[in-house]
Amino acid sequence: MVIITARIPKRRLIALGMAAVFCMAALLAGLALRLPGGTAAASAEVKGIRDDRDRVAYLTELGWQVSGGPQTEELLIPEMTDASYQDYLALQAEQGFDLTRYQGQRVKRYTYEITNYPGGVQGVQATLLVYRNRVIGGQVQAADGSFIQGLAYPNRAAGAGGGRTALA
Repeated sequence: MVIITARIPKRRLIALGMAAVFCMAALLAGLALRLPGGTAAASAEVKGIRDDRDRVAYLTELGWQVSGGPQTEELLIPEMTDASYQDYLALQAEQGFDLTRYQGQRVKRYTYEITNYPGGVQGVQATLLVYRNRVIGGQVQAADGSFIQGLAYPNRAAGAGGGRTALA
């Protein structure tokens, strides 16, 4: 049997103990933020979107009025993105959506006609991306492609085009 002993100065032992405590605190804080109910889980994803009634209710909560049923498509979130897709990912990220988590997944896209866009602008649509009963992204855009914006209802103080991005 071999016994090894070491002499560690008290100062060094205390420093190692404090470093271990700080590491554990950082680890626990990181885990708490990733768990459901964590304060920094800044995701705009909405669960429990099972049918058209749920999707329309979600859009209504955001301030939109829609007419008719949606156009429905299934699409694949690309695994590799080019520069043209980066602006779209940035728009989604600004709203708290992270589409990179769904790369390679098939999602449903529901597009509704908006009837109450500020300023009486016609031909505006709301699009929701839904994966397994969860809204994972979306936007409001002109049907002619002239602008795109996040799902939030525009600030009336900003005018009819508040918060929208013109597309070339």
